[in-house]
Amino acid sequence: MLEKAPEKAKEKAEKREKFVELAENRTKNAIKAIRTIAKLGNRSAYDYTEADVKKIAGALQREIEALKARMTQSGTKDFVDFTL
Repeated sequence: MLEKAPEKAKEKAEKREKFVELAENRTKNAIKAIRTIAKLGNRSAYDYTEADVKKIAGALQREIEALKARMTQSGTKDFVDFTL
């Protein structure tokens, strides 16, 4: 019985390390993707409307809310589909 406690602690530490590694990488990638979308704001290169901006921002915001719900155990595995 005493041997299981250190094994569980080690397993928990490994799970934490893996979570931190993945969370950092995925969050950095998401931030890069958002910054790439923001580059579409160059009016000299692109033509878009305020409605387009609201759709993009709304889709991103809904996905953030879904992320929060999933991570607080109160949500489902729904995903946001997006088209202009």
